[in-house]
Amino acid sequence: MNLKNKLHRSVYNRKGCENLQAGPKLWSKKAKNISSSWYFLIIVILIYLILFILNQNLFLQSLNFFYKIILKIIPIFAIVFILMAISNYFITPKFIIKHLKEKGIKKWFFVIVGGILSAGPIYMWYPLLGDLKNKGLNYGLIACFLYNRAIKIPLFPIAIFYFGLKYILILSGAMIIISIIQGILLNKLMGVKK
Repeated sequence: MNLKNKLHRSVYNRKGCENLQAGPKLWSKKAKNISSSWYFLIIVILIYLILFILNQNLFLQSLNFFYKIILKIIPIFAIVFILMAISNYFITPKFIIKHLKEKGIKKWFFVIVGGILSAGPIYMWYPLLGDLKNKGLNYGLIACFLYNRAIKIPLFPIAIFYFGLKYILILSGAMIIISIIQGILLNKLMGVKK
């Protein structure tokens, strides 16, 4: 074996030892990056395995219940997916900015509709809302927009499935009315003249 090969092996072995020593650190970093939803899934699978070992009849009953629920929910998820795709395609931040330039009641209407149809994580909307505030959008309208983000049309089918149409319509109407009242009160508290 020549000197080059010996040096290469020596360096490789040293790196290998370093990697072995860093192994627990690497593992703990990887474990921290795992989402909590994966932990939940693993726990549920373990519970099902324990249930299978202890009581197979109860295990089969729970699988049958799960199967029936999935069959009921799959069409609802398909509708939700279609509605989310449509709203994400048509309702963009540019669309909302364009319609927030309206006057009076129209502005409140577009803030409510914009809040309901807005998608994505809320923190993505803060810079846009901050920019709109600098361009004249008052605190009450921003509060109204944020409040109405809780109403999600794509989730209506599954909410109606669990709670009924009457409840969802009353809840949504109440949330819209309260969002307007909240916006007006916030404007008064903040001393907004508009």
